[in-house]
Amino acid sequence: MSTSRPRPYSTDAPGTSRINVWLVVLLLGLTGVLIYRQAFWHSSLLNPSADSRAITPRGDLAADELSTIELFQRVSPAVVHVTSVAVLRNVFTMDVREMRAGTGSGFIWDTDGHIVTNLHVIREGQGAVVTLADNSNHSARLVGFDAANDLAVLKIDVPAGMLMPILIGESSNLKVGQKVFAIGSPFEFDHTLTTGVIGGLNRTFGTESGTIHNAIQTDAAINPGNSGGPLLDSAGRLIGVNTAIVSESGGSHGIGFAIPVDLVNVAVPDLIRTGTISRPWLGVVVREDYADRQTGQPGMLVQQVVTDGPADKAGILPIRRGETLDTLPGDRIVAINEDPIHTARDLLDLLTRYRAGDTITVTILRDGKSQDIQVLLEAMPE
Repeated sequence: MSTSRPRPYSTDAPGTSRINVWLVVLLLGLTGVLIYRQAFWHSSLLNPSADSRAITPRGDLAADELSTIELFQRVSPAVVHVTSVAVLRNVFTMDVREMRAGTGSGFIWDTDGHIVTNLHVIREGQGAVVTLADNSNHSARLVGFDAANDLAVLKIDVPAGMLMPILIGESSNLKVGQKVFAIGSPFEFDHTLTTGVIGGLNRTFGTESGTIHNAIQTDAAINPGNSGGPLLDSAGRLIGVNTAIVSESGGSHGIGFAIPVDLVNVAVPDLIRTGTISRPWLGVVVREDYADRQTGQPGMLVQQVVTDGPADKAGILPIRRGETLDTLPGDRIVAINEDPIHTARDLLDLLTRYRAGDTITVTILRDGKSQDIQVLLEAMPE
């Protein structure tokens, strides 16, 4: 008969020894950290007599820096922050409350309180609030909008002394490489200045409701919130309205586009006067022929003329049948007010600079001879 030795009695619960091991490891780790920290951050390294360093004189700011600072200080009071407001009603309590529908930038057009911005900044709201450079907020009313060109005009009721209208420049004589400056509220940081150059001209890009021609392309940082703000030349004059970004991420490291001021300076007065845009037309159908481009034929051939339209009244001739049923060539439109026309798009772009009621000089070729014809532009029929 065999006997077994009794096991020693232990008060430890199962697993207690394992917990004790981990506690020892944790304590050793904390001790090591404290020792390392004491070695790294030692009181003997402190110097009670330490003081601030002497400031090295900077000298004068560079001329281009002074110019940029002066431009910002001079123009920023004309730039505003625009908040679109949506009105919501609780279906249970019928309580009405306002909430923000979108934000963007804008600028002061005149001392009557007219504010110019992008239509897409306010499109989703039923109201808008304009914040001036002094941080005062003012309710704004919609005067009118041009959906095709993504422009809107608001109005605030404030004393004229609170308003500093922006200076108006021109976009027809811009050059690639010119310095440009954008002021706006990217990500709602109001009155932010970014700089860059004109990277391209006469660009075409689409908006939610139309196509904008002759747009200015820039590498100045244009971010969400810059929309509706001014693009300026080095003289601090408005040359465009910042409108769109083409970027894979939606950030500023892409390409920015601005509506040219020549278009804005025609559209805004119409919106203030009538609330709508009266687009002019010639009343012609032109032919863009590949063969013409190959043979170097200038201008655009007039294929049809709308009866009683502006071109018809002025005497511009289309392709037509002669007395012996032979085909007579139509006039070729080669310029409007001395601006050359090479494509149908050129013709459309040039017409956006004018309004119904303007008289323009249309240069044509008829039977190989140049001729100037005065045309009174009319509003485009619905």
